[in-house]
Amino acid sequence: MSGAEEHDGIRPGATELGDARRRVEQLICDIPGTDKPFDEPWELRAFAMAVAAYHEGHYEWSEFQLSLIRSIQRWESGEGDEPWSYYLHWLEALETTLASSGALSDSAALDDRTRQVLATPRNANHHEAHREPVAIAPALR
Repeated sequence: MSGAEEHDGIRPGATELGDARRRVEQLICDIPGTDKPFDEPWELRAFAMAVAAYHEGHYEWSEFQLSLIRSIQRWESGEGDEPWSYYLHWLEALETTLASSGALSDSAALDDRTRQVLATPRNANHHEAHREPVAIAPALR
């Protein structure tokens, strides 16, 4: 790689990824009332995906908020029989918002990828390096 493509050993795009992670960490630290806002790793991923999709311009944050409110209101009105889970509503709102924005317009490709993910054993590829965080250390205030 030339010096223009790589600077100080940092891959192109690594700075943007680091910035995105710092934004998500800051948002997590600002969640009021709890030291551990996520009970499961998928909740953190759903949170981060919503933030990333917003920052990539896939929707306006107010659209997501309205979708989240509607999801919670449906649950409160008794439409759903599942136990309370804020991040299930968060995920539903994300899916609804991305679908309405057209970001999920290729449903066949999405279905294929979903089948691939579901067919992968939970412990697959543990011998390989993973570049995504599995936990976020609390930020210093």
